[in-house]
Amino acid sequence: MTTSATPNTPAHEHGGDHDVHRPATAAPTHAEAEDASHQVDPHAIPDVAIVDVTKRFDDVTAVDAMSLSVASGAFYSFLGPSGCGKTTTLRMIAGFEQPTSGEIYLAGEPVAGVPPYRRNVNTVFQHYALFPHMNVSQNVGYGLRQKKASKADEARRVGEALELVRLSGYEQRRTWELSGGQQQRVALARALVNHPTVLLLDEPLGALDRKLRHEMQIELKQLQREVGITFIYVTHDQEEALTMSDVIVVMRDGRIQQQGHPEDLYERPVNRFVAGFVGTSNFLAAKVVGIDAATGTATAETESGLRMIGRITDPDARLAAGDEVTVAIRPEAPVVEGLEAAAPIAAADGTTRVTGQIKQGTYLGDMIEYQIDTELAGSLVVRRQNVRAAAGPRAFGPGEAVTLTWNDEANLVLGT
Repeated sequence: MTTSATPNTPAHEHGGDHDVHRPATAAPTHAEAEDASHQVDPHAIPDVAIVDVTKRFDDVTAVDAMSLSVASGAFYSFLGPSGCGKTTTLRMIAGFEQPTSGEIYLAGEPVAGVPPYRRNVNTVFQHYALFPHMNVSQNVGYGLRQKKASKADEARRVGEALELVRLSGYEQRRTWELSGGQQQRVALARALVNHPTVLLLDEPLGALDRKLRHEMQIELKQLQREVGITFIYVTHDQEEALTMSDVIVVMRDGRIQQQGHPEDLYERPVNRFVAGFVGTSNFLAAKVVGIDAATGTATAETESGLRMIGRITDPDARLAAGDEVTVAIRPEAPVVEGLEAAAPIAAADGTTRVTGQIKQGTYLGDMIEYQIDTELAGSLVVRRQNVRAAAGPRAFGPGEAVTLTWNDEANLVLGT
């Protein structure tokens, strides 16, 4: 699913060496909307518009007829596996690559043939490329010196940028004296000091350890809200995308599979690829035996005879009885109980229930992950919060018989 945009296109060519300073307005938050595209004036010119863009490298199509409108002041993430086209798209926005066909607009202006240094965007890469012979202040102010800014203006803006990334007082430090997280902040400050319309980030946290990466995710989102600049972030890490984004754009084989608010993608994936890439899912092959158009639900039955009622997650799907579908169930949805504790099934109680046997339990600290073999649903992965309390649910061991119960709303019916 893609969003096309044909922005207003002034006849004059875009030049990025003028100064654009955005007011520090907060970006859209998760509680404010389900999709950042619903939060802005539909007539407003987007910061980035990609219109029917294709990029080929010889016989390889890296990006295939992609259209996307990036709303001003939002945090977008391009999410997908290696080779899906997300970095190529970022490089075309930056000007390091040119589209084979189609057009890219920045703030409403076409940028075909405009070199990177004349586009009012900046890029932060995974390898920060800091100058080891310069101190922090000199690194951050490098772009300003290239633009012939006065020394007083450079000093002021470098100070502001370092304050934004919490590095005030580090001006005279050498970059090799800094930790990985501090070096990442220097790279961010160097990109922000020029007040770009759009900040492009190509997996900038990939070189950090897990704990520091999580801390920087929170800091990056807070920073984006403070400066009010549009961020476009490339990652293959679903946790990063879910943590920081207002809008996630899931890509595969050069095409957009789905875009929207993180909650939308997790709760309503439109196909099996999105359901498997954004989070973890159990997949059950089934056939449609009934459709309720009023509620947007379908009844599906597996070969083993398990009937499930679930939500049809793709609003454009046109399913009918006999169609093959996949039913996805998130691992946190089923409740695991011992056979002795399971309540009797009431008629039309809105739940799905199967019995099974624990194959393995894995302690993950904050949760326990079970692999459970069932006759009706095959092998299922189930995760349960690890609650340390006398009245809390007990743990189950290998070979123990259990019952799994989950609400019908957790059954996600995927047409593809």
